[in-house]
Amino acid sequence: MKKILFQLDTDPIPNTFDTVVAYDGGAEHVSCRGNVKPSTVGTMVDGAVFTRPPRAKKNTALFITGSNMGEGEAVLASIRNHFFADFRVSVMLDSNGSNTTAAAAAAVIGNHLDVRGKRVVILAGTGPVGQRAGVMLAGEGAEVTLTSRRLDRAETACEAMRRRFKVELTPAATGDPASLSEVVSRANILLATGAAGVQLIHNVEWQSVTELELLLDANATPPLGIEGVDMMDRATERHGKICYGAIGFGSFKLEVHRACISQLFESNSRDLDAPEIFALAKSMVEGRA
Repeated sequence: MKKILFQLDTDPIPNTFDTVVAYDGGAEHVSCRGNVKPSTVGTMVDGAVFTRPPRAKKNTALFITGSNMGEGEAVLASIRNHFFADFRVSVMLDSNGSNTTAAAAAAVIGNHLDVRGKRVVILAGTGPVGQRAGVMLAGEGAEVTLTSRRLDRAETACEAMRRRFKVELTPAATGDPASLSEVVSRANILLATGAAGVQLIHNVEWQSVTELELLLDANATPPLGIEGVDMMDRATERHGKICYGAIGFGSFKLEVHRACISQLFESNSRDLDAPEIFALAKSMVEGRA
């Protein structure tokens, strides 16, 4: 019996990146559906859960993709509401790669440092990757600050994560050089999760921060988010600090992504959201550089 993965994308055209990784993760057939909405996903769920006998349901899985995490979360909630008893299949949420990227970044950081009590600053942290990485690191005991150019945006993101994951994050504005310098000066760990091609901090603004131990930049499109960190950096020492670029930890992100897909076919009850994906990433990262 074939392992069938339904890629449910909230965008009109399903993302080919996710389709490729789905096959690489062990799916034998990927059926891509675009423009999926909470109000329309029910018939797809019914088709997935009622077609195979109980012992074979593990061979069908659902993978929620798309560029908007909020829309993906709404689709996930609708799918969960359609499950009952053992009439369910495994499901994974990874809109825009946010959960797997955040999990890989947080796991890599935790592999180098015990983050308990460490001060983590996430630059441009109001997007899905920054928010979820913040939740993951805070859950490990770090003191996490999410930044935005505007304080109200940072406050909104922190409140959303508090409601969603019951984790406290601190908002901060970095709209001018002085406020950016003040926030970074207290950091032990600096994570940049801004938009592609947007430089968030100059090298002179972080190189001399004595308490800064590790930097990780999730942006692979020049100019990079952290000037002075190369996209290929993988535990590279620069100015006495451990540095990772987007490609440097990106291979691990893909490993995590593929492993998640593989897990979907181990049973019909896997439910992979940010916490579950982070737990898997932590189990995989030990011993890596």
